[in-house]
Amino acid sequence: MKGILAVILIAITTGVFAQAERKNIRQGNRAFDDGKYQAAEIRYRKALEKDTASVAAGYNLANALYKEKQYDAAASRYKKLADTLSEAGDKARQYYNLGNSMFQSGMYKESIEAFKNALRKVPGDMDAKHNLQLAMNKLREQQQQQQQQQQQQENNNPDQNQDQGGKGKNDRKDQQQKEQNDQNQGQDQKDNEQQDQHGEKQNENQNVKGQISKQDAERILQALENEEKNVLKKVQDQKKQGRKVPVDKNW
Repeated sequence: MKGILAVILIAITTGVFAQAERKNIRQGNRAFDDGKYQAAEIRYRKALEKDTASVAAGYNLANALYKEKQYDAAASRYKKLADTLSEAGDKARQYYNLGNSMFQSGMYKESIEAFKNALRKVPGDMDAKHNLQLAMNKLREQQQQQQQQQQQQENNNPDQNQDQGGKGKNDRKDQQQKEQNDQNQGQDQKDNEQQDQHGEKQNENQNVKGQISKQDAERILQALENEEKNVLKKVQDQKKQGRKVPVDKNW
């Protein structure tokens, strides 16, 4: 007796849930037909709460999400249905809708694969063939745009290896310039010392001979002083020139 009552209660409960599921689906369909896709979505979700395995509620929910432009969410639903259903026509329909969702999301590779799966189930589906061709054209355009953007980026920003090579060349040039400056400075100092020594010897010789006048001595000293100033100025100019700064590339 208890077993019979339990079966009756299960049947009644199942019938109530089934009625609630169908009621929500009907209400969702009316909202969908009126273009109220968000309201339809809510009803289909309520139907799935009553029966999580309801194919009708799941399929209609996916359609409502697609109409709301929630393409990723719709694609997830279509994919789940395609994996669940066994009949070729039903699977082809879900793959076809999956392809449309991926197409709308700009995921053309995935869209192409979905349309191919639809055609594997129903080879004569002309809509799937047409949409497959559209997806292939879009993928080709997308790849061309990416190549153009990459080429433009490379033109605007030289390769990093080239940058590093250019930087190395600049560093070597800077080092060579520094060494040349140091060499020139050392040579100038050596010349200055030689000139000073030559002047001292000349002065000593002239003093010994006693043939130099006071005016000549002052003139010689002034000339030496001027020469020393010129040498110092040259050395300072070289120091100011210093290390060349590499020119930054244009970004």
